[in-house]
Amino acid sequence: MGMPKRRDRLPPLELLPAFEAAARNLSFTKAGEELALTQSAVSRQVQALEAALGVRLFERRTRALLLTAAGQRAYRTTQEVLERVETLARSLRGTPEVRAITLTTTPGFASLWLIPRLARFIQAHPGIDVRTSATNAVVDLVRSDVDVAVRYCAHGDSAGGRRIFSGRITPVCSPGLLSESEPLREPSQLRRYPVLYLDDPHAAWFDWDLWFRVLGVSNFRPARKLHFSHYDQMIQAAVNGQGVALGLDPLVRDLVHKGTLVMPFRKTATPARAWYLVRSPASLGRPDVEAFVGWLLAEIRADAQRRKGLRRPSPDARRR
Repeated sequence: MGMPKRRDRLPPLELLPAFEAAARNLSFTKAGEELALTQSAVSRQVQALEAALGVRLFERRTRALLLTAAGQRAYRTTQEVLERVETLARSLRGTPEVRAITLTTTPGFASLWLIPRLARFIQAHPGIDVRTSATNAVVDLVRSDVDVAVRYCAHGDSAGGRRIFSGRITPVCSPGLLSESEPLREPSQLRRYPVLYLDDPHAAWFDWDLWFRVLGVSNFRPARKLHFSHYDQMIQAAVNGQGVALGLDPLVRDLVHKGTLVMPFRKTATPARAWYLVRSPASLGRPDVEAFVGWLLAEIRADAQRRKGLRRPSPDARRR
């Protein structure tokens, strides 16, 4: 037998949940609320993790919390590790009768659309375990043993999938970001505001230039640029009032309906892409996968009905 492997180079693992929550929310306060800790306790745990690693994980600004390059790497790995441990714990606590579905989708779709609705499926189907793999990379469903994929892609890349959503984009921001002294009614006025950019090699098509081309705006230079590697982090920064982001339908739909985000302009751009539901050949006919796909499509139809209800004018408005 060889010498036992030492783990003395690992950082304090008990600090990882606080870091992951702070990185996901880009807020020590929100992370504390999620973990039942004070803001200062989360900040101290993050500082302790930074000291253990010897690098800065966050760039702390007056009204903004941003991940450094090292922080972005640490966030991706930490999120994956915690998800795997959570999946392991669920499987160990569960019973052999629990069936598992594996879904792959983008981090933005997972955190902004799927997860807020997933509790309804779990409540209706307690015997089915849904395992979500969030990545922007296109996963081979057969080789990776994945049952279902929800992808934002061009029709030619949809692998014969079913189109479930369009992919319109339009700027969104927090209502608190707007002020009477600096109105935001015309696209040219965006120059006065910080603008949020997505830096993702898997999403090179997602760019402000597309939206500006629709409106005929050229030579755009914002007051400030903030860059993010994950779409859900960029939208969270917009919710926190840190700038204007490009909202992608349907990911920001619920936030707009709740008034958490607003769309300053009516103009939208439609890339040559849409959301597709793709299934692996092995998943066809499986009752657990059929139940999940049926639930997913029902949620999409309910979304469409809610949108129609919001668009329909009231009787008083029709009379006017």
